[in-house]
Amino acid sequence: MTEPATLRAERERVGQLGREMLAQGLTRGTGGNVSVRSGDGVAISPSGVPYEDVTPETVPVVDLDGNRLRGDLKPSSETPMHAILYRSRDDVGGIVHTHSPYASTFASLNEPIPASHYLIAYVGTEIPVAGYEPPGTEALGGLAAEAMGEDCDAVLLKNHGVVAVGSTGADALEVAQMVEYCARIHYQAISVGEPEILPDDSVRDLRKMFTESYGQR
Repeated sequence: MTEPATLRAERERVGQLGREMLAQGLTRGTGGNVSVRSGDGVAISPSGVPYEDVTPETVPVVDLDGNRLRGDLKPSSETPMHAILYRSRDDVGGIVHTHSPYASTFASLNEPIPASHYLIAYVGTEIPVAGYEPPGTEALGGLAAEAMGEDCDAVLLKNHGVVAVGSTGADALEVAQMVEYCARIHYQAISVGEPEILPDDSVRDLRKMFTESYGQR
């Protein structure tokens, strides 16, 4: 069966996003995973393959229930979480799951990250924490989707890491970068003193501004 050019491009994009995630220090080794929606399918990281070795041919394609449609390699163990998030949010076209250190610190503390920096508006009024479930389970995906809701674009996974979404894979990666940046600033702020937290209304105004100015909410 001939592969559509758009799907081929999305499979290639998965490898590019994974390498960028690694280069940005958002994960280590083969940790984390990325996916990009393409029509009714999802191109997702292959399980256990170093990001440097990911080619379009090695990227599996699954449907929105997580069933493999293309590719010989096993899709990421977190495929159930990706599938649930895509089914929950029609506006999501890309997902990035990281183990970034500062954000994962707050995930291990089970503490949401409040709006101590205005760039949290890329995510929501805060970065919430989803309850703990074992990695790779549908239960974890359900908790992530519930905590994220419709108006938030990232959550901390308790004792685990971060999952970020966006209208494209590139947008999801940018959200993941903003999560780690805001986590680092908040960590540094509380280490020095008591940070001032922006009110929710101010953050919502910023999110509206980002949407209107940059196409990113």
